[in-house]
Amino acid sequence: MKPDSPFYANTLKTLKQSELFGGLDEAVVQDMLLMFRRQTWLRKSIVMEPEETIREFFVIISGRVKVTRTNPDTGKEFILFLMGPGDGFDVIPLLNGKAHNVSFVAMDDLEALTTPFKTIHDWIEGHPEFNRAFLPYLGKQIRQISNLAFDLALHDTGTRLIKLFLQHTVQSNPSPRLNLINDLSNEELASMIGSVRVVVSRYLQKLKKEGIIIARRGNLEIKDLHALVEKVEEHLALKDRS
Repeated sequence: MKPDSPFYANTLKTLKQSELFGGLDEAVVQDMLLMFRRQTWLRKSIVMEPEETIREFFVIISGRVKVTRTNPDTGKEFILFLMGPGDGFDVIPLLNGKAHNVSFVAMDDLEALTTPFKTIHDWIEGHPEFNRAFLPYLGKQIRQISNLAFDLALHDTGTRLIKLFLQHTVQSNPSPRLNLINDLSNEELASMIGSVRVVVSRYLQKLKKEGIIIARRGNLEIKDLHALVEKVEEHLALKDRS
């Protein structure tokens, strides 16, 4: 992407606010931008199928992407995690050169930058400051997968749902807000915690009646963050005693 592009200023701003690029000198980010090209996808488009994950690295500028695995026999979808502006994918094939058996699907109209893996490899070798951001970012993704496996094995649906809310809660004025998952359907929330829509709906109604969340017009809000934290602590305490 060149500086005379009408999208350049907003793209540079997004990268400077991201975990991957935010700690780099602006001149370095500008050099990197020259190696990217901009692409767009409509909502619900498949950004990458598993066999395509070994080609290019993507950085989201606007919109969200869900990373999914689907059971070929039942068609049931499992959402490993969501990504938003500033996030990059797919880091696993970038490191091992092997296709990743996941699909990346645009949840909104999506704008992203793409560059061949070789470009990222060159940056990893030639820019220690990029490494200092990239390695913690990689560690964060690995930790998310590890935590997800732990929760699926050891916690009930209610605990997993509350922990999902806490994971995506952002402190803001005048009250905390949910990031990335605030407008997901009950079925999509269920797909993120290994459950089914009817069970998630039941837990949401309970949290709503207790005044902990507000659910209306396809939008979720955290009304009482303190009570939500107490709720998960209560669930974990019961688990420890059982």
